[in-house]
Amino acid sequence: MDEIILVDALDRPAGSAEKMAAHRRPMLHRAFSIFLYDGDRILLQKRAAGKYHSGGLWGNSCCSHPRAGEELLPAAHRRLTEELSCDCPLEEIGSFVYFHRFADDLFEYEYDHVLIGAYAGPVQADPREIEEVKWCAAEEIMAGLLSRPEEYCAWFRTAAPMVFRRLQEKGAL
Repeated sequence: MDEIILVDALDRPAGSAEKMAAHRRPMLHRAFSIFLYDGDRILLQKRAAGKYHSGGLWGNSCCSHPRAGEELLPAAHRRLTEELSCDCPLEEIGSFVYFHRFADDLFEYEYDHVLIGAYAGPVQADPREIEEVKWCAAEEIMAGLLSRPEEYCAWFRTAAPMVFRRLQEKGAL
């Protein structure tokens, strides 16, 4: 049973809770969204259909929560290894708070840290977490977000423009 970090509006720890309990009642908790990129391409994942929310939707390369007592970057590297069997240096480019209601008793209320990493190697997706992965040009993703936003995870729609901006600053776009 994973205990995740509850936070206040400034991302200061405010206790911990079992992961599903935090999602059953809207409890603000720390999370991260990782975007792996190779030039102007970004690795997307289609969440496994059996996930407790957002199954079958496209999202960033990897996302999760640090466990109680775990720092952000070690947690992000742990999940990259677990979900995609890869790892690379990561850079935090920003954060945001978002709230999304999936059902009467299922919520996302997260203080989401957005991380990017340059990566060009192989990935092997954990089928319990990920249905499909694909490298997509940023322009293709931007067009999809405008024409088919319902195909993307709620947090991705906020995080992706932050990533596009940073990659543009780096000269990748």
